Amino acid sequence: MLKIDHLSKRYDDTLAINDLDFEVKPGVVTGFLGPNGSGKSTTMRIIMGLDRATSGSATINGQRYQDLRTPLREVGALLDAKAVNPKRSARNHLRALAASNNIPFRRVDEVLEFVGIASVADKKIGGFSLGMSQRLGIAGALLGDPQILLFDEPVNGLDPEGIRWIRDFFRSLAKEGRTVFVSSHLMSEMAVSADEIIVIGRGHFITSGSVDELTKSATGSVLVRSADTPALVRALNDASALETLNDGAIAVSGLSAEAIGEIALAQGIALHELTPQRASLEEVFMELTSDAVEYGQHRGVEQ
Repeated sequence: MLKIDHLSKRYDDTLAINDLDFEVKPGVVTGFLGPNGSGKSTTMRIIMGLDRATSGSATINGQRYQDLRTPLREVGALLDAKAVNPKRSARNHLRALAASNNIPFRRVDEVLEFVGIASVADKKIGGFSLGMSQRLGIAGALLGDPQILLFDEPVNGLDPEGIRWIRDFFRSLAKEGRTVFVSSHLMSEMAVSADEIIVIGRGHFITSGSVDELTKSATGSVLVRSADTPALVRALNDASALETLNDGAIAVSGLSAEAIGEIALAQGIALHELTPQRASLEEVFMELTSDAVEYGQHRGVEQ
């Protein structure tokens, strides 16, 4: 069980985390989402004992990371793939980790093979690409065969095949009953990889739930087709946001399908299609965190 209990972290005058409170369940992949500067990485660093909380706690099976006798056997993490000694080989890097937690060296070769970098096991890490470093970091997280795993932006640098591999890997871990906690800024990937989502902004908890729960109640767009697209655009332009698609259809935001149909009827415009579209996870995320973005575009700024 991974539990965040009224966690706060202050750096001088900056409150990076403000009374966060949630649990990460075993048996599912939990996505951890928030804008840049929201406190995701700080939360993970506190879980792993790399930062100290100002108040509250982050516990692994009821204990702080620094109190675990053999932490790699209980929790594995990939937080920064490049935070390694570049002069060591991949095999020696993992052997050093194994020795620190009384893990047999045979496990090193097993995880190197599993993540697909056994062929470069004796090469220096400093020459690794970001994708190879990510795979090495995953191998390190798996080294102690832990029940709880944390990953911060794990698909950075991976090619499409690697992204698919890690998606299936997360699923397999969850099916084994493990706790899988993944921080990412890739909404499209989280939409297909995560079972549960936790959203934070400016260090605050915003919401949590399954992808289906978060998107089903959100307002999406409506796909509209008409024999007279210009007339329809004129009729809808003042009441909604419009996007003309490549195939001539219009994506309408801000109006329900019923309202669009009534406007078209009043103007005598025949409709060929009127299909509500469920909001994507990215659209829901943008709406939920609109007030929690530290750096963002402001509309209407004069040049």
